[in-house]
Amino acid sequence: MNDTYKTLAFPSEEILFKEKNSKFFGYAFPVTTEEEIKKHLEELRKQHPTAGHFCYAFQLGTGTIQFRANDDGEPSNSAGAPIYGQIQSFGVTNILVVVVRFFGGVKLGVGGLISAYKTAAQMVLEASEIIEKTIDIHYLISFDYKNMNRVMRVIKEKNITIIAQKMEENCKIEIAVRKKNADASFELFSSIFEIEIKRK
Repeated sequence: MNDTYKTLAFPSEEILFKEKNSKFFGYAFPVTTEEEIKKHLEELRKQHPTAGHFCYAFQLGTGTIQFRANDDGEPSNSAGAPIYGQIQSFGVTNILVVVVRFFGGVKLGVGGLISAYKTAAQMVLEASEIIEKTIDIHYLISFDYKNMNRVMRVIKEKNITIIAQKMEENCKIEIAVRKKNADASFELFSSIFEIEIKRK
């Protein structure tokens, strides 16, 4: 069972690719929501107020994949698609790649544009730190305070990550378990008397 995926460790450095006086600035960001994507695009538009095109592609998710490629006014499929092609060839997800173009006065033609956007996307991904992460399943465990030690012992023994916890009379702990261990962990907690576990 594959329960890992590749993504970026952190946002890339800016890269620059030049073609016939046109400048193509490449950026890559690790993202998990469309809100984050919007924010990055807005920031880049502020950073480059005179740029002609902000072409991008993103991919979100590990099981169900969500993606989009945007040509931002360039000829159809000449910008977003080649950028997305690079995301696929590097095998990364939860990522946004943006290529900002400043027109240099010489038309590149569709073939030239495809090549330039592909190269800029490839360069920025090569310059990025790509890491492997595990696909985690989140569970919510609910129990009375008196059972705290039993729950904590299992969490410690199995080296389970705690995402959030609320320790009162009725305790709640959110845990993240690697996908391949998820069923076993679920069974383990559900077999403990007076403890409720459900998928978040």
